[in-house]
Amino acid sequence: MSAADLERLAQQVFAAERAFARTLVERDHGAFARHLSAPALFFAGRQVLRGAAEVASGWKRFYEGDQAPFSWEPDQVEVLADGTLALSTGLVRDPAGKVIARFNSIWRQEAPGQWRVVFDKGSPPDPEPR
Repeated sequence: MSAADLERLAQQVFAAERAFARTLVERDHGAFARHLSAPALFFAGRQVLRGAAEVASGWKRFYEGDQAPFSWEPDQVEVLADGTLALSTGLVRDPAGKVIARFNSIWRQEAPGQWRVVFDKGSPPDPEPR
């Protein structure tokens, strides 16, 4: 796959991740669930949510109420050379804008231009530059 093809795929994943994040801001749990691959696996602390239905159920609480409890934005996407999987990562912020974590998601291209999340695990935010 050419560098231009990989860049095009990376831009698709950036767009998919931003749309995924927008579901929380817009309080649209159904749209959140549509971004999940059927076998999705999300880490929730020490608990592992397995399968799209369990992930959607486990995340339902974040969609309750008028204000999102956090937000996220991708700052890096890398796509495998064969174009089938991609990693997206970026900062997670609380409602006041304070950085509270970093998300790490693996996306799978399930049809041309259609990316869905298969793995997600948060981590502590990157340390501040010295």
